[in-house]
Amino acid sequence: MRSPKIVLAVALGALPLASFPAAAQQPQQALTPEAVIEKLVAQEQAEVGLLRQYSPLVETYIQYLRPDNQTGAAPSGDKYFLGRAALSRGVELEPLDKDAGLKHKVLGSWAEFFTSEFLPRGFLQMIFLDANGFDQQHYHIEYVRREFLGEVRCLVFDIDPAKKGDKGRFVGRIWVEDQDFHIVRFNGAYGGSSLTSNYFNFDSWRTNVGKNLWLPSFIYSEQGSLHDKKSLNIAYKVFRAHTRLWGYALGHARQEQELSKVLVEASTGVRDQSENANDYSPLQAERSWDHQAEDNVTDRLERQGLLAPYGEVDKVLETVVNNLEVTNNLDITPEVRCRVLMMSTLESFTVGHTIVLSRGLIDTLPDEASLAAILAHELGHVVLGHRIDSQFAFFSRVRFDEKDTFKHFDFARTPEEEEAAKQKGIELLKNSPYKDNAKSAQLFLQAVRTRSKEIPNLISPHLGDRVSSNWAVASAVFGASSTEDKSAAGGQTAPAEKPAANVIAALPLGGRIKVDPWNDQLHMLKSKPVGTVAKAENTPFQITPFMFYLTRVIDAPTAAPQNIEATARIDAPPKPQISQEALPGLPGPDPQKPQRQ
Repeated sequence: MRSPKIVLAVALGALPLASFPAAAQQPQQALTPEAVIEKLVAQEQAEVGLLRQYSPLVETYIQYLRPDNQTGAAPSGDKYFLGRAALSRGVELEPLDKDAGLKHKVLGSWAEFFTSEFLPRGFLQMIFLDANGFDQQHYHIEYVRREFLGEVRCLVFDIDPAKKGDKGRFVGRIWVEDQDFHIVRFNGAYGGSSLTSNYFNFDSWRTNVGKNLWLPSFIYSEQGSLHDKKSLNIAYKVFRAHTRLWGYALGHARQEQELSKVLVEASTGVRDQSENANDYSPLQAERSWDHQAEDNVTDRLERQGLLAPYGEVDKVLETVVNNLEVTNNLDITPEVRCRVLMMSTLESFTVGHTIVLSRGLIDTLPDEASLAAILAHELGHVVLGHRIDSQFAFFSRVRFDEKDTFKHFDFARTPEEEEAAKQKGIELLKNSPYKDNAKSAQLFLQAVRTRSKEIPNLISPHLGDRVSSNWAVASAVFGASSTEDKSAAGGQTAPAEKPAANVIAALPLGGRIKVDPWNDQLHMLKSKPVGTVAKAENTPFQITPFMFYLTRVIDAPTAAPQNIEATARIDAPPKPQISQEALPGLPGPDPQKPQRQ
């Protein structure tokens, strides 16, 4: 029988050269198991030290589960936390919504969130394989096989503590990329649970953001099973949780990029000799002042990592907004912009002429018509001239401590403004190419209302209004265009019924967008069709496991994404004609609808 050393050496040395980049396609000496293990241990120790210089944003969302006759499991409560990691001090977290006031009391205070069931550092700790020290003295490491995670070829190892019952030591499996020997994924749990402390099962992923740089980005964790009677009898409720990390590059490269583009005015004065009308009228000055307030707010949120940089997802939203404007013959100045809030909570609001939707809301929308219903309501605020607080045009108003963000920024509208925007949204949607598909939007917003008591923290906004307030928009449009739901007596619209189990009213969390943890850029997921969805797989607003398609970044990361946002002007040019497809893979608007001349 061959020794493990020979088996592993063959496994490492027999990899086809064609799978390596051109620069790496050189004959390499086969590594012994001892050499490989030494490299991965040294790399993990270096990773722990490297992470000390970063302070990413951390979001943890937990859902408790209960048995459900149709889907097998359904939410029965939730918890939400948003904070910033202070990794220079170890596994420490600083909450952003601490003492946020009565408006956000439903989110739960720091003490309420982490009761006897959870510890503040528990979920963040899962970014480390072993923060106390990962080495061969404390672990047995056994090679299993080779495996691809996306495009990244990995060596798979099973590891166990050398001393059984050693508290806090990792037990499970690790995936090690085979070029620089970084651990890119580890799946298992920390051992040594007791009556006073319990470690949960988790699956922790790291993303390549540059040469020799892999950073923690996502953790899926769960505990217990609804099919296991023992789980139902223990003190801890059955739950699933997502922990996301992003904003590693905040405060570094954007400043460097801006400084690298500074232009110095020539010593010779430049005078405008044109006869164009360049002065501002009082109305234009008022609009420009509001626009400055709008830019101050969005810039502040982006610098904090709460608002994603302008990118491809924003363009998708703006395509739908443009379709609504074109079919309603609107010419709005300054032009309407769209941005994405980074959080998982379901919320939408306007900041002047900027419509903001949360990542969690976009993730769970089933189709483009549902997206249009949300955007139509917010566009109603813009059309009606519901303004931003112009005090934010003073830069002193956006200079405050990060933990006070949700005290200073509040974009919720008054009941009167909400009612007016609802009526305007109904009007916009009735004239749009989405009116014939409004039923899916109605089912989505109906699902939000149905689940509201089970996921109160997910639908509790940080900055804007509850999404459920948009339900009347889709309901009115669908009710006006269909007679199927009319009751026999009186011709009134029948109360909305719970959708059938096989109807996808909403997607699970994480269904559409992936996040670059380094520069916060958002990208649409490119997944294959899933085919027939079983009843048990229809899990609206629920947490599901996450599988990354890992790739390598060839160039080193820049400290900030390229600034591709085009600043709107008072004299903005006409918008393009109606688009035929906004969300990839989803039916676009009716091509026969009128277009702006």
